[in-house]
Amino acid sequence: MRKLIYLFAIMATTLMGIGEASARKLHIVPEPAYIDMATEGEFVVTGKTKIVVWDDMWSVADIFAEEMMEYFNLKKPMATGKRGTGIKIRTDRFVPEEGYEMTISEEEGVLIIGGTERGVFYGLQTLKQMIVETDGHLPYCFIADEPNFKYRGVHMDVCRHFFPVEDVKRYIDILAAHKVNRLHWHLTDDQGWRIQIDAYPELTEKGSMRKETLTSHGLNPISWDGTPHGGYYTKEDIREVIDYAAKRYITIIPEIEMPGHAQAALHALPWLGCEEQEVDVWTCWGVTPEVMCAGKETTYTFLENVLLEVIDLFPSELIHIGGDECPKDRWKECEHCQAKMKELGLENEEQLQGYLVARIEKFLNAHGRQMIGWDEILDGGVTPTATIMSWRGTEGGIYAAKRGNDVVMTPLKFCYFDFYQTESREGEGLLIGGHTPFEKVYGWNPYEGLSNDERKHIIGVQCNLWSEYLKNMEMLERQLLPRLAAMSEVQWATERRDESTIREKMEVLRRYYDSRGWNYAPYYFEGRK
Repeated sequence: MRKLIYLFAIMATTLMGIGEASARKLHIVPEPAYIDMATEGEFVVTGKTKIVVWDDMWSVADIFAEEMMEYFNLKKPMATGKRGTGIKIRTDRFVPEEGYEMTISEEEGVLIIGGTERGVFYGLQTLKQMIVETDGHLPYCFIADEPNFKYRGVHMDVCRHFFPVEDVKRYIDILAAHKVNRLHWHLTDDQGWRIQIDAYPELTEKGSMRKETLTSHGLNPISWDGTPHGGYYTKEDIREVIDYAAKRYITIIPEIEMPGHAQAALHALPWLGCEEQEVDVWTCWGVTPEVMCAGKETTYTFLENVLLEVIDLFPSELIHIGGDECPKDRWKECEHCQAKMKELGLENEEQLQGYLVARIEKFLNAHGRQMIGWDEILDGGVTPTATIMSWRGTEGGIYAAKRGNDVVMTPLKFCYFDFYQTESREGEGLLIGGHTPFEKVYGWNPYEGLSNDERKHIIGVQCNLWSEYLKNMEMLERQLLPRLAAMSEVQWATERRDESTIREKMEVLRRYYDSRGWNYAPYYFEGRK
């Protein structure tokens, strides 16, 4: 555990008997790096306990105080101040950046030391679980913790179904409790354009609303609901969400799909297409042949103008450009695309997409940002500086890591939470397909097939939640929970997971979910998979 390991022996031998054998246990998700329990003694946290802030971390303290107000049924948040006893929080540069140490003792009360404010925030997430588990009667102990992956992501699709700002904030709260630090926000697709772009107001005026929504399975469409569906985020909305997430140490990575999954944009701006054909905002799921023209300079001007506004809004270093599932039928028939290929000496349409991706990456780099895209961007050739999100399987990620690209592993077999949670599908309603039970997520090894040297290029792990059949927040939460707990163990505690203890831990975490009022699927707790 790098710096933490040097503190364990010192702390464990000085804290009133901690280190002796003890039957007392804590059930924390994700699993901390180190826990040492005292044989006896406890510190009681109540609604009157004070939060003592040593390093001006008032935002961190206020968020904790407000959430505990709900738990203890208080009329106002727990008190905070610079002096006193209770729950003390501070930073120390000798603790890893995202790490924390927690000491609970007679002398200290509760003391959380983070390498940064971020580390303190994660320590408080652990403390909240402990308070719920013990009803505030915290056993004396010492905990030292830090994550395995620096990128711990969750995806949110607001294109297939739109979710208002308050729902997005609730989603962020759930992610923060699981120590997630990236929200991949999927903002544009065939079924809706969800982000205000001043240079092209038609994108939201026309492209944010579809005529109706498919209510049967996408592979065999037979019925629609006949009800218009849409919505979009103003720039003010987006800034509000970004600020809310930042206070919970979550970076939002925006995704602007290109050149495929763009039918909503083509409806708003027909000149983006090869034949400038009139198309509707799509009411089906799957892959449409209608894509942006890669042969016309006006397409590149459009993409750059959009990205300039996205860069101005989002502080994230990574900008997601999609790049997945782009049929080349229109390009094969397009005089502009064929002329561009001849001009550049390209042999096929895959290379034409490779040219588009490389050109966009160069543009992003020139503006101080890095490109991330789905693993299809590998097909046309990609620079070693691009980050690859491997979704079709692990093969793309393994290939990219071997050639030196940074990789976020998110293979659909383990990481697609829009899939069914049980084999029987009983009671789950209509979903996109697939089968990803809790156990499959928990047992996944994101390093499989890689050498120790290649592992360093796997910067993170992400689960994806597409919303084709998820019409409201309750449905979204039931797909996310409790599987996000399994994913958080992969992200934070990759090499310290223990199958023999996870079910007991989850029964305790279930109580925490109940205390927060979050919806979760019952199947894992019923033993169904």
